[in-house]
Formats: sequence, C-alpha cells, structure tokens
Amino acid sequence: MQSLIGTGVALVTPFKNDFSVDVQALKAIVNFQIDNGIDYLVVLGTTAETATLSKAEKELVIKTIVETNNKRLPLVLGVGSNNTQEVVEELRIRDFSDFVAVLSVSPYYNKPTQEGIYQHFKAIAEASPIPVILYNVPGRTASNMLPSTIIRLASDFKNIVAVKEAAGDIVQAMKLIQNAPKDFLVISGDDMITLPMILAGGAGVISVIAEGFPKQFSEMVHLGLNKRVEEAYKLHYLLADSIDMIFEQGNPAGIKEVFKALGLAENTVRLPLVNVNEDLANRLNIFTNKISNM
Repeated sequence: MQSLIGTGVALVTPFKNDFSVDVQALKAIVNFQIDNGIDYLVVLGTTAETATLSKAEKELVIKTIVETNNKRLPLVLGVGSNNTQEVVEELRIRDFSDFVAVLSVSPYYNKPTQEGIYQHFKAIAEASPIPVILYNVPGRTASNMLPSTIIRLASDFKNIVAVKEAAGDIVQAMKLIQNAPKDFLVISGDDMITLPMILAGGAGVISVIAEGFPKQFSEMVHLGLNKRVEEAYKLHYLLADSIDMIFEQGNPAGIKEVFKALGLAENTVRLPLVNVNEDLANRLNIFTNKISNM
C-alpha cells in the first residue's frame, strides 16, 4: 500500500452560513490539497463532521470529492460505526471503485473489550472488498485498541493493512512499529507526534493541520521519511503552535478558522460544535497570514 505512505488529510465538510454543504468551497479545498503536495485524501472522517451529515449529504460530499479529485490522488473513505452490522452492510453494498482503502474507527460509546474490538474488525475485514485501515482514537471512543489487538488483526487478515494510531502515546506507537507484520503501516493520527513516529519507522500521517498548511506539513513528512531530521524538525517547530491552536477549542472548528483566513471556506460548524472564540480566531488568523507570506 505505497499509496498510503506520506501525508493524508482528513477533509472537512465546509458549510455555508445557512449550514448547507458548500460544494464550491469543498472543490477549492480539494484542489488546494492537490496543488500543495498532499499524497492522499480521506473522505468522511471525524473532521468532516460526518456524525451530523444526512445520508444525502454524505453522498454529495463523496460525489464532489471524487469528481474534483478526478483520480489525481488516492482516496480513502471513512466507514465506521459502533454498530458492527451497520458497517458490514455498507461495505457489502457500496461501490468502492474510486477508493484505495476504508478507514474504520474502533467502536465508540459501547466500550467493548479487546476481544470485542477484534471481533468487530474481523467482521469488517471479511466483508470489505478493499483494504482496511484501523483507526485507534481513545479520546473519542473511550477505549484504547491495544498494540496486541492491532498486531493480532494485522497478522490474521491480509486486507487489514494499516492503523491510524491516535492515542497520542509515542511508546505505544513504537511498540506497534516494532512488532507489527513487515508490510503493515503505522500511520500517525496525532499531528504533534507525527515526525517522531515517522523517524521511529512510521509510514506518515492522516492529518488535520496539513489540510490548512499542506505544503509545509507535507514537506516535513517527506523530509522525515527520508531521514533528513534537522530540516524536518525546523518545519515541525514552525507549525507546532498552530497544531496546539487548531485543537484548543475542538476539531474541526480550529481548522475551519484557518480556511476562513485563507479565503477558502466559511468557518461554519454544526451543533453541537461551535465556532472558536474571538481570541483564538485572531491568533489563528495571524499565524495563517504569517505562514502564507513566507
């Protein structure tokens, strides 16, 4: 899965001021990623506010991204739920011809055991017609998919090819890198520790901050993959403050404020999310203008 090495971005769903999907802004955001060095795009992940999209809106987002991308970059589709059967049914009926893999989150809210997590992904692996990327994000799911469970899944199912590891724990990530099957990809899901994970043997990132600053963050990732450590860390520290800022009051409220500063989209989010406050908006605007003028 060479197409999953490097910088992927979890695309937002831009909304107009009336909260409808802004198709033109979404097209502009997709082109912005492609024009600035991103390696692949992730559709309908958490950052897309997928939980608040209707079925029709999800199909509109998929259609818009697929058509705008026009096969220029590999696409990954988010297909996840805490209802195993629901995921299995979607995997069986959806046309995946435009996608190279699915990204599927560990079950949230239910708080399954490690065996429950294994059985959930076993069912997904057996149903999926394309490769599967596991997504471990304990801060959202209330359960941590342990390295032993991930390695077991990777060993038992050839189509489970990667994990987006977003526990924010570099030691856990290193255990995965050390013990996973040879071709299994450990992808960072935490922007702040992306570079250390890559230098430890990780395959790259599925990023939020890269969506706002694709040129700089993607360059950092590629420098890291090529073990050009000093140059990579210069870019890491250039962007570090912005990583803290975009998550300070929730995702994707922060990154949408960056898009507003870039003139690509409104900063509208849907309830229960709300916009960042004026102080953070001003700080993000200043930082975005600074990077844009470099």
